[in-house]
Amino acid sequence: MADIFELFRRIRKTEEPKGPPEYIIVGLGNPGDKYEGTRHNTGFSAIDFIADRLSVKIKDLKFKSLVARCSVDGTPVLLLKPQTFMNLSGQAVKEACDFYKIPPERLVVISDDVNLDAGRLRIRVRGSDGGQKGLYNIIYLLNSDEFPRIRIGVGKKPREDYDLADWVLSRPDEADAAAVASTFPDVWEAVRMIVDGKTEAAMGAFNGKKKTSNDAEESRS
Repeated sequence: MADIFELFRRIRKTEEPKGPPEYIIVGLGNPGDKYEGTRHNTGFSAIDFIADRLSVKIKDLKFKSLVARCSVDGTPVLLLKPQTFMNLSGQAVKEACDFYKIPPERLVVISDDVNLDAGRLRIRVRGSDGGQKGLYNIIYLLNSDEFPRIRIGVGKKPREDYDLADWVLSRPDEADAAAVASTFPDVWEAVRMIVDGKTEAAMGAFNGKKKTSNDAEESRS
C-alpha cells in the first residue's frame, strides 16, 4: 500500500506547472565532472536532491544554466544550476530573474558555507555574502541582498594558512560528506516553507541544527 501512495505522490509532483515560475530555486556549484562531489558543489547536490523529490531532471539549457520547470506544493518554480562557474553565478541568476520578472525576495539560493561545521544549516532572509563568491556575484548583479539563502556547512579549513580555493574545491572525507548529505531532506523542507512564505519559521526549525554521519546512516536505514 505504501508503494501505491508513493506512486501517487510522484505523479502529483510531476504535473506540469500552471503559469510562469513564481520562485526561482538556485543551487550553486561549478559545472564539469572534475568538480562533482567537491565542497563548492554542495548547492548542486542539494538541488539535485530536490529535483529527485519532485521527479524532474534539471537538464534543459537556458539562462546560462541547466533548468527544470516544476511545482512545489502547487507553486510553479524554476530549479536552476548556473553553468557559468561559481564566481559568475549572478549572470545566470539575473538573466532568469529578469526574464520571469522575479523579485529578489522570491529567489532562493542554496550554497556551501566553509564557516559552518559540516552538517549545519544557516537560513537567512537577507544578508551579506559571507565570503561565498557565488553569493557575492548574485548580490552584486542584482544590486540587492534581499533574497533568502540556505547555507550548508561543509566544514572549516583545517588550519588558518590552508588555501581557501584548494579547500572548497576538494572533496570532504566520508564522515563530513555523509553529514552534508544528511542535511538535504531539511533543505528540501526549508525550500517548501520558504515558497509557502514561512522563511522565519524555516529559520527557527533548521538554523543551528547539527547533522552528523550518524544521521545519514539513520536516514538510509
